[in-house]
Amino acid sequence: MNHAGQRETEAAATRSDADDDATLITGSLQVPERFGALFDRHAPVIYRYIARRLGRDAADDLLAEVFLAAFQRRGHYDTTRPDARPWLYGIASRLIGRHRRDEVRFFRAIARTGVDPAAAPLADEVTDRVAAQAVRGQLAAAIAGLPGPQRDVLLLTASGLGYAEIAEALGIPVGTVSSRLVRARQKVRGSVDVLNPVDE
Repeated sequence: MNHAGQRETEAAATRSDADDDATLITGSLQVPERFGALFDRHAPVIYRYIARRLGRDAADDLLAEVFLAAFQRRGHYDTTRPDARPWLYGIASRLIGRHRRDEVRFFRAIARTGVDPAAAPLADEVTDRVAAQAVRGQLAAAIAGLPGPQRDVLLLTASGLGYAEIAEALGIPVGTVSSRLVRARQKVRGSVDVLNPVDE
């Protein structure tokens, strides 16, 4: 590659890093390779979300499906939204919905063993894991017992999305997000309190 071509490639990479998601998606309609920057930007958080719900093995395959679906639907993206995370979480949630039985089995396995196979094996998390291992099983059982729509809202909240982003991701009103989250939290809290009553 000559110097001019290299400078052009570097300029395009810098532009992709600075562009918001809507600009990247719009640009990818003409230059499909630009969509790769969207993958680089959001794949780690979407992967963690899927792994938390279905396990690492399923997350590898489903992550590819999420971005393939997003790429295929990019012409319908609402370009008034500069952040594509809610859109990607929505696609991931719908695909996870097709694997509900796998998700429930995954959480029940955590409930039985107390071990979360999706947790990152980092040395600085060991102390937190040991302290939380007893509660993790109870929490996983409670999450497995939630209806799918409540589980979606609870886990999207845990992934850091706000009410408006969750509403956008799932295609539901913000009020529905709020009511589902309240019910999910009550059920989880009630399940954990029953399994682990507070000593007085």
